[in-house]
Amino acid sequence: MKDITHHFGTLYHPISALVIYKTRDDDKDVYVEYFDMDKDGNPINAHPLSEKEAKILAKSLNTEREKSNAFLKPESILPTNVLYINPTEKGSVIWYTKAKKAKLFFTESLEIPNGTAYVPAMLWMASKQHLTVFALTSDKRPTEKTVLYHSPFFNVYENGSVCMGTVNVDIKNSASVEEFIRAWENYFFYSRFSHLNNHNPINGNCVNIWKELIDTDKPFPKEILKKTNKTLKNLLP
Repeated sequence: MKDITHHFGTLYHPISALVIYKTRDDDKDVYVEYFDMDKDGNPINAHPLSEKEAKILAKSLNTEREKSNAFLKPESILPTNVLYINPTEKGSVIWYTKAKKAKLFFTESLEIPNGTAYVPAMLWMASKQHLTVFALTSDKRPTEKTVLYHSPFFNVYENGSVCMGTVNVDIKNSASVEEFIRAWENYFFYSRFSHLNNHNPINGNCVNIWKELIDTDKPFPKEILKKTNKTLKNLLP
């Protein structure tokens, strides 16, 4: 026998139910009946919905609405590295990061040791479920005319889309823009780089470059970056 319980999701058990009654005519009056549920999921203890129970229900609905409305709201003054926000339910953010040292992880098959290395400035575009990244040659704040370069990492397609593999992406509906950005940067850098997606993102050998950079203070060699045919303006709706 194989234990597969670790594959199970969270189980939810019914604890109560509401039944709404309405007359057959055009009268808008309704009657709401509240049921408790027994251990087998059967409705019991029917009674009219009380004022207390109605308040609990209203509070629950308001809380969920507030969480949804809070999505992509800044915690304070909008971070200076944020370039664009679409604060809808299916919202997205475009931001950039300056060249910096980052912790990188690689699969054993690449024969690149895990460690820290300088990465170039980057442009990020993300929704709740999808991430796209490009490289930049300057730490300056990008403009609409800024030329984008292929991101020099594994697991990234030619169009900049990131293959997240087995990473379980879970962006909360209540995430502020700061939480959203932190989450996506962590998902990207703490995932394990494993393969090139049918294109070489740099002028040179991608494996050898990272072998040379890991656990050194060498800046990322911007001259090996490849231009795309896109500017920041192409990413804006």
